Amino acid sequence: MAADCTLCELPTDGVDVTDDAGNEFCCPGCRDVYAALGDADVDADAVRERRRADEGDGESADEGSRTDVPPDHEATFLEVDGMHCATCEAFIEAVATRTEGVSDASASYVTDTVRIDHDPGSVSTDDLSEAVSGLGYSAYPRDDAFSRRQADNMATARLAAGVMVGMAVMLQYIVIIYPTYFAFPFYNERTLEYLNQAMSSTSGTYFFIVIAALTTVVLFFTGKPILRGAYVSAKTRSPNMDLLVAIAAVSAYVYSTLAVIFVESPSIYYDVTVAIIVIVTVGNGYEDSIKKRATELLSDLTAVQVDSARRLTAGGDAPDAAAAETEEVAIDALEPDDRLLVRAGERVPVDGAVVAGDAAVDESVVTGESMPVRKTAGDDVVGGSVVADGSLTVAVGPDASSSLDRVAELVWDLQSGNHGVQKLADRLATVFVPVVLAVAIVAAAANLALGNGVTEAMLVGLTVLIVSCPCALGLATPLAVAAGIRDALERSIVIFDDTVFERVRDAETVVFDKTGTLTTGEMELIAADVDDDLLRLAAALEERSAHPVGRAIAAARASGGSRGEPDASPATAAVADGGTAESTAAADEPAGAGGGDAGNATDALAVADFESHARGVSGTVDGTDVVVGHPALFDERGWTVPDEIRRAVTEARDVGRVPVAVGRDGAAEGVVVVGDELREGWEETVTALDDSGVDVVVLTGDDERAATVFEEHEAVASVFAGVPPEGKAETIERLKASGLTVMVGDGTNDAPALAAADLGIALGGGTAMAADAADVAIVDDDLGSVATVFELSRAAGRRVKGNIGWAFLYNAVAIPLAVTGLLNPLFAAVAMGTSSLLVVTNSSRALLDDD
Repeated sequence: MAADCTLCELPTDGVDVTDDAGNEFCCPGCRDVYAALGDADVDADAVRERRRADEGDGESADEGSRTDVPPDHEATFLEVDGMHCATCEAFIEAVATRTEGVSDASASYVTDTVRIDHDPGSVSTDDLSEAVSGLGYSAYPRDDAFSRRQADNMATARLAAGVMVGMAVMLQYIVIIYPTYFAFPFYNERTLEYLNQAMSSTSGTYFFIVIAALTTVVLFFTGKPILRGAYVSAKTRSPNMDLLVAIAAVSAYVYSTLAVIFVESPSIYYDVTVAIIVIVTVGNGYEDSIKKRATELLSDLTAVQVDSARRLTAGGDAPDAAAAETEEVAIDALEPDDRLLVRAGERVPVDGAVVAGDAAVDESVVTGESMPVRKTAGDDVVGGSVVADGSLTVAVGPDASSSLDRVAELVWDLQSGNHGVQKLADRLATVFVPVVLAVAIVAAAANLALGNGVTEAMLVGLTVLIVSCPCALGLATPLAVAAGIRDALERSIVIFDDTVFERVRDAETVVFDKTGTLTTGEMELIAADVDDDLLRLAAALEERSAHPVGRAIAAARASGGSRGEPDASPATAAVADGGTAESTAAADEPAGAGGGDAGNATDALAVADFESHARGVSGTVDGTDVVVGHPALFDERGWTVPDEIRRAVTEARDVGRVPVAVGRDGAAEGVVVVGDELREGWEETVTALDDSGVDVVVLTGDDERAATVFEEHEAVASVFAGVPPEGKAETIERLKASGLTVMVGDGTNDAPALAAADLGIALGGGTAMAADAADVAIVDDDLGSVATVFELSRAAGRRVKGNIGWAFLYNAVAIPLAVTGLLNPLFAAVAMGTSSLLVVTNSSRALLDDD
C-alpha cells in the first residue's frame, strides 16, 4: 500500500519523490516546503492537530483533536445564525457534542460555521440542526438559502420593532413623564399639576403598565440576541460586552417594574432599558448592513462546483460528441466506471480517466497551473477542471468523487476550525464587568449600612450600573469596524470578518499566490521575432484555436499589439520585460489546440485544412502552409528548424516564458513568446510590506522556473513552487507556527490556504470559493489594495482604542459620582446617551483621515 505525502497527506501512488530521510512526498513542491519548514520547528502531526483542535480550551492535542473521531462518522457543516463572539463558539460546541451520535464539533463565529462529526445512522442533518438551534441560534445547511433569508428577515424585524416601539416609549417620556421630573418652561403650572395628579392616580398606574409592556417588547424581542449573548457569556464564565449591556438594561427594567407594583407615584426608568437596547442593536445592525452591502459587490464571482453530469447511455467508448446519446444525472448517482461525455467549455464532474478524445484541459481551478494540459486516452483528469477544446469521454474513478469537492470540504473544515478572536471590548469586559458589579453591590450595601432605605440603596446600585457606559463600550468596536468596512468599500475592498482589523495588525508573514495574484493570470504576447506578414498568418491560424497561447497571439495581432524587433532574441526580450513564468508543462504545451469556431480569420485571410496537434496547430492560410508550435511539431512534419530558433526557444523556456516556433512552407522562421504578465505595482506592494517588517513569501502550484523573477527580488523572503492545494494549506500551517500569517490568492486552488491562514485576502478576479474562504476580497483586482488593508486596520485600531479610551475616561468620572449619590438614574441615562453620541460622532469620520 502506497504511503501518503509527509506534508499534505495526498497519495504518492506512482510518484517517486523522497528526501534524504526517506520521507515520501506527492510532488517536489511539498518536499521543498517540508525541507524549509517541516522538521525544523514544527512536528507534522502537531501542525494538523493545531488546525483541528479548539483554540484556548486548555485541552492537549490528544484530547482536543479530531483524530479520535470514529472512522464511520461523517462531517456535516451547518451555518449558525446568531454567533457573534468567541463565547458563542464554545456554547454551540458544547450543545452539539451533547447530542447522541456526535463525536466532535468545532464552531467559528467568523464564518458562522460549525462542523459536526457524527454517526449518520443515529443522527441526521435535520436532527443536528434542531439540536443546535435554540436560545436564538438558528442552524441550517450551508446551501439553505431560504433559512438564511428567514434569519435576515428576523434580524430586520427585531431592529424595526425596537426602533418603532422604542420611539413610542420615548415619546411618552418626553411628553408626559419628563415634565413631571422637571418644570418644563413650555408647560404652565396648571398643566404640570394635572400631570402629577394623573401619574399618582389609578390611570397613572395603567399608563405605567402600558409603558412596561412596550418596554418588554424591546427588551425581550429586540434585545434577545443581547440577552442570549449575556446568558452564554455567564454560562461559559467569559464576561463580555453583552453581559454588561444586559445587566444595565435588565436592572433598570426590574427596578422600574418593582416600583410600578409596590411604590405609589414611582420613578420609572424604562427609558434607560429602551435606550440601551435600541442604541446597541442599531449599532450592531449598522455594522451588519455594511457587511451585506459588501457581499453584494461579489455577485460577479461564479461558483465552480457542478451538481450534474452527462452520462453516456449507449454504445462505445468514443462516441461522436454531437451525436452521443446521453442522460443528465446527479453527481451522487454516478458509479465507478460510468462513462461521461464532457464537451468544450464544460467542467469535468468527477475525477476519472480519459477513455476517448483529445483535448486541452485547464486544471488551474484545482492545481493552480496556469496552462492547460493536453489529455488523451489513458490520462487522468481531475474533477473541477475545464475542457478548453474538443471533447472527452471520461470513465468515473473508483471513488466517484471530485478533487474540487475535496478542496471545498477542506475549505469548510478549515473555516469551522478557525475560531474567531475575542474583540478588544470583550477582553476588557472580562475585567470591567466584575468590577462594575462589585462597585454597585458595595455602594448599595454601604447605603444600607448608613441607614438609608432599601429603595434609595437600590437606586444608587442601579445608577452605578447605568452610568458604567455600556452603550459607549458596546458601540466602540462595532461602529469603528463599520467605519473600516465602509471606507474599505469605497476602495472596492470587501471585509467579511469583523476581526480583520484586530488580526492583520499583528501579521508577521504575507503569503502571495503567483498565478492570478502577482500575475494577471492571462496569456499575453511578450515578444515576436518574426516579420509582420508571418505574424499575421500565424494569428489568422490561431484564431481557430481555443488554447490560451493561441488566443494570446490572435488577440495581440488583432489589437495591433506591440512586439519585439525582428533581430531581438525573444528570451532576452522576455527578461528585459521583467516577465513572469509558467510551468514546465506550459512550456511544452502547444500554441493552439482543438479547433473551434473562433470567428473570422485576421484581416479576412482564408484558412484551410486547420489541424490541432498535441504540440501546436497547422493549416493553410491564403495558400501558404503555416505551422505554429513546439519545434518537435516541425520535426514530425519534416520541416527545417534552424539551431538559433531552437536556442531561442530553450532560452525563453528557461526564464519561464512560453515560446512557440512559427514557420511557413517547410521551414521555421522565428519565435513568438507568450507569458503571464506581472501585475502592475507588484514590486511596490511587496516592497512596502517588506519595509513594514512583514516577511513576504510566494507560494505557487507552478513550476519553480515560473517563480524565478520572485526568487531574485530582495523583498521576497521565500518562494515555494509546485505545491498542490492541500500542500499550500499545510505550508500556511507551518508558517503560522512562527507568527500570524496572511494569505493572498485568487482561485479555488488557493481556497484551502486562504481558509487555513490567520487572515485570507482574495483578489476579485477569483472564484466564489476563494471569496468564501477569505476574510477580505479585493473586488477591482488592484494588488496595491493589499497594503491599503493594512493601513485601514491600523486606523481602525486607533479608532477602537480612542472610543474605548473615551468610555473609560467617562466612567472614571461618572462612577464615583454615582457611588456618592450625586447622580440619579435619569441623569446617568442622559450622561450615558451623551457618551454614546460622542462615540458615534467619532466613528463616523473617515478612518484614513487620521493619518
